[in-house]
Amino acid sequence: SGTTNRRSNQLSYDRHMPQSLPIGVPCSGADKPAEAAVKSLPARGRACCIGTPVWEAKTAQKAILSKKITTLAQRRRLAITKGMKAPCESSAEHLTRWAGVQRIPTDRLEIFQLRGFLDPEQCRALIDLIDAGRRPSTIADDNGDHTFRTSETCDLDSGEPVVLELERRLLALSQIDARFGEPVQGQRYDVGQEFKPHTDYFAPGGRDYETYCSVAGQRSWTFMVYLNEVAGGGGTRFKALNKIFRPQMGKLLCWNNRRPDGSVNPHTLHHGMKVRSGVKYVITKWYREKPWG
Repeated sequence: SGTTNRRSNQLSYDRHMPQSLPIGVPCSGADKPAEAAVKSLPARGRACCIGTPVWEAKTAQKAILSKKITTLAQRRRLAITKGMKAPCESSAEHLTRWAGVQRIPTDRLEIFQLRGFLDPEQCRALIDLIDAGRRPSTIADDNGDHTFRTSETCDLDSGEPVVLELERRLLALSQIDARFGEPVQGQRYDVGQEFKPHTDYFAPGGRDYETYCSVAGQRSWTFMVYLNEVAGGGGTRFKALNKIFRPQMGKLLCWNNRRPDGSVNPHTLHHGMKVRSGVKYVITKWYREKPWG
């Protein structure tokens, strides 16, 4: 729970497109003897049957199925474009209804920020919880680099009043069904600590994909809140945007880890940059494609 994936430059993967479909062609009573006769012929003899009613029926059925697959994919993309969403999804339509939400202008990913999402008292209470329960952060696959993620992590108790209020506010903002959310995590970065460029999704086909996605599916959205100002460094850099988001008490940053067609989006690659002076605190909430736990 709570691990994140290493940097991924993998090709896009559309989990919704079927890889193969069995083709079954129902034959009329008149065609069954012809079909049986074709099957009884050796391979060389079957070639002579091209153009028979059975062959034409199979060809027509394949064309119909191919058209259905294309149509389903088009319908899904159209539904997303019109703002329809699954329970695990947020949307620009919902997010931008919240006063102060700013969408970052880019066509590479969906990413938003909101200043003042949490007030100073809530931020200080969450910092106290992180300090009381912090432990070394972990990662699913560091690719042999043991300095890839050097921060500390705390699994926040969902029964704490400040965590309950945080969850309530996240639900109101995102409109993502609470069942699809991972437990809230807090992170602490001391001087020199960082999280090198990585994605929050798990690379399809990677060794950690089956381990972490077999039950709840892929990560859909990330919501992160900075809990304090940092004297130096500690920004979050998105390389694809050529942009660094600076820590600011109570500021929320959120993004969609996938493209509109459902494939993972490598443009979400981001770097929790080294803290140069002071200490950095953030909380992170990830959502999944299926109910968590």
